[in-house]
Amino acid sequence: MRQALEHLQVDVRGRGLVEITDRVRDWVSRQSIETGLLTLFCRHTSASLLIQENADPSVRRDLERYFATIAPEDAQRYEHDTEGPDDMPAHLRTALTQVQLSIPVEDGALVLGTWQGIYLFEHRHQPHRRDVVMHLIGE
Repeated sequence: MRQALEHLQVDVRGRGLVEITDRVRDWVSRQSIETGLLTLFCRHTSASLLIQENADPSVRRDLERYFATIAPEDAQRYEHDTEGPDDMPAHLRTALTQVQLSIPVEDGALVLGTWQGIYLFEHRHQPHRRDVVMHLIGE
């Protein structure tokens, strides 16, 4: 068994979905691991990871609108606001999604469906640099 680990820095302009599929795919292809498992881990409590459709941008817009309704910014609603009014809603959105993904690797490539892309889902308004750890294990 071989292993590879790399930190992927993702600069975000603010709230929304940022596709990272190509960057992840390129890194996996350079590791010379034909069969294995890729784990992606987002090291933040106000951003998350999703595998979602990457063909139609309206899917991303609908996701963003949906999360705005289930975790709205409302100063009267939350006690925690240490970093501003979007702080607690960002934590809720992360809790409702995931910070870790597992993706099989076959023939040295990610086993994603035709319309699937990997996204960092930023839940804060301000620009951030997010750290996603990529760990690949296999042969």
